Amino acid sequence: MTVLVRHAESEWNRAFGTYRIDAGIPDPGLTAAGVGQARELADRLLGSGIGRIVASPYRRTLQTAAIVAEALKVPVEVEPLVRERCAFSCDQGSAPEELAREWPDLDLGGLEACWWGGAIESVESLGARFTLFRERLRRRPDRDTLLVVSHWGFIRGLTGLEVKNAALVRLDDAPAEILPGGASA
Repeated sequence: MTVLVRHAESEWNRAFGTYRIDAGIPDPGLTAAGVGQARELADRLLGSGIGRIVASPYRRTLQTAAIVAEALKVPVEVEPLVRERCAFSCDQGSAPEELAREWPDLDLGGLEACWWGGAIESVESLGARFTLFRERLRRRPDRDTLLVVSHWGFIRGLTGLEVKNAALVRLDDAPAEILPGGASA
């Protein structure tokens, strides 16, 4: 069964959590607490059977995925379909060339220059993206051993659940099931 996880705490999350205003931080990295959350996530997933990680191209998801992938000894695949909706400053991504400097081993060849969209995504566009993601997921032979590192908005739109940083959610054809580790309905 595919498992979704929201990235660990980013600099933007920490600022927004404190002040409740957009912090003006494009494509933020993880905080020290976020690195700790990602390590705890990796520990929770040891022995889970995860064989591959699919991650959104944002810095916070790639950092979360890298920490988990190293612990689980699994590859990371970059997939812009699981990105955020581009509603806040943190949803302004980084150019593929910049990401390639930080993650030279990742295949970023399929990313457009402005892969994050640049404007708030419409409900219709988001729905089409969810449909495409589910269709592609159904065709994947590794879907039962897949961890998808994504975002609050993507997970909420796909499952109806609002999740905290580093929370795990199972995704299948039935309603989403909340797993231990901080997900909230």
